[in-house]
Amino acid sequence: MKLVFFSILFMIFIPAQVMAEGRCPPGQYPIGDERHGVAGCAPIPGGQGAAAVPAPAPVPTGEWETRWGAIAQDYARREGENLALGVSKSQKTKDDASSVAIDECRRVGGHDCRVVFSYKNQCAALSMPEAAEMKRSGGTLVAAGDPEEGVARRDSLRSCQSRSIGGKCNVVYSACSMSEFRSFR
Repeated sequence: MKLVFFSILFMIFIPAQVMAEGRCPPGQYPIGDERHGVAGCAPIPGGQGAAAVPAPAPVPTGEWETRWGAIAQDYARREGENLALGVSKSQKTKDDASSVAIDECRRVGGHDCRVVFSYKNQCAALSMPEAAEMKRSGGTLVAAGDPEEGVARRDSLRSCQSRSIGGKCNVVYSACSMSEFRSFR
């Protein structure tokens, strides 16, 4: 009886090395056949005792490139002339977007074309008062940008209406210049 009691105490209080899967240490599993004298242990793949083989570092396949857009207007509009506007989208640089918009404004008759709004990796919208309102108050063009074209249109229109005496405005232009993925392959 004393022998059983001391054996139990010995097992409780004296730490012993625990063997996983029978005869193998933690992180390994038995391989081979003990009955034929060919037995051993092998690391469990991904296990604690396995020789860690580092995963290869991820290799980028490409990159996202910024795209620009711009809106230009003629600041020297003469009496009786239509307002000249120029636009650009999906240009690689802000300078390219501005140049294209100014050139377009001049091509349609603008004399003093300047960029009124530039944007990158998003959408833009331009609103202006209706013709009668434009003549009465001089009118103001209002541009807005947002990642979503519908939101840019809504914001531009609301801002135009709040600045206009009659509150009647129309969206005259909207476009998106979203970033583009360029593959390295």
